Amino acid sequence: MIAFSRAAAAALLACAVALPATALPAQAAAPAAPAVSLSAPADRAAALRLPAPTGRFGVGASVLHLVDRSRTDPYVPSAGARELMVTVHYPAARTARGDAPAPYATEEEARLVLVGVEKTDPADIRALAGIDTYSRKDVRPAPGKHPLVVLSPGFGAPRFLLTGLATDLASRGYVVASVDHAYENSGMSVPGRPALTCVACTQLHDGKIKGADVTAVRAADVRFLLDRLTGPRAVATWPYARTVDPTRIGMAGHSIGGAAAATAMVADRRIDAGVNMDGAFHDTLPADGLGGRAFMFLGTDDEMHRPGGVDSSWDTTWKALDGFRRWLTVSGANHFTFTDAPVLLRGLGVPDEGATIPADRALTVTRAYVGAFFDQQLRGRPQPLLTGPSPLHPEVRFQQP
Repeated sequence: MIAFSRAAAAALLACAVALPATALPAQAAAPAAPAVSLSAPADRAAALRLPAPTGRFGVGASVLHLVDRSRTDPYVPSAGARELMVTVHYPAARTARGDAPAPYATEEEARLVLVGVEKTDPADIRALAGIDTYSRKDVRPAPGKHPLVVLSPGFGAPRFLLTGLATDLASRGYVVASVDHAYENSGMSVPGRPALTCVACTQLHDGKIKGADVTAVRAADVRFLLDRLTGPRAVATWPYARTVDPTRIGMAGHSIGGAAAATAMVADRRIDAGVNMDGAFHDTLPADGLGGRAFMFLGTDDEMHRPGGVDSSWDTTWKALDGFRRWLTVSGANHFTFTDAPVLLRGLGVPDEGATIPADRALTVTRAYVGAFFDQQLRGRPQPLLTGPSPLHPEVRFQQP
């Protein structure tokens, strides 16, 4: 993986965006962006607005605390069993004005992530935690069975950075499980205890673990999550688990979360399709690739993730893929373009270094192509958007190594 610059760390999380790898060089550090406060709470709220979901369904949201008692936490063994926090967004039967809104993050999670950009104003913390997610807590789901998509964030990044994508997929008829992997992010709120911070970040920096260790842990986390959401006692995990179609499962992730999607697919045949959003791979696919299953790369259109680029893991993995595959790059993107970070940076008055694509446009492109990929692979609906360049999205380039 890449050791990101301080400017990239300003994209949200100084504690953790650096994930070095032996194959790739570190970028030179850049000076921290100055902290800029917007003039009033109303300005903050307006600037921190995510684009509305594009699908026909309203969106519900549930937060799950899952404990895998079959595994000891690999980063902090003294903590005992491995823990996950999961937000499940799903198509709702209806939403009403009286339904409780689902928060973007807890205030503690917001406070911890803002430490990375030297933002300590309580108004900024409240504004970030209170971003409108266009979803309502625990409302009744839409009838029927829906495909499941697991979302895994970048190393050091909290799951809420993928909310814009998660809510859009849910509005299009998917159950979406966004995962916080314990001790791998800026701050994970757990019931009744202080937030868990990024112990693994320090271990990686100190050379005690490797990127491949992280992807292996995440693959095990996802296997456990799928067992809990689709197994015989799934309703004990989540009351609406019967809405999940266990025969149609996909996984997407940002940065090392995208690399983990491929690792999880190798480990678990239940995952039918995967997407890597700008992450270097840490594992070599087996000789039979992914057994004919589909995979898509979605990354920056620069010297890093074009064919033959600095991140040679994309070329290596591409050659091993044996099913439907796409290699897409986005002009004007930086590493965090594929998350909510551009909107958050705009709202906080922090420059989005290295990106020229506007914040809302970044989310539009990511939603369009990830949604099209899963519509085709999990629903069997052919997508013209995946056949070649589109005038609707001129930023997106189809690479043919």
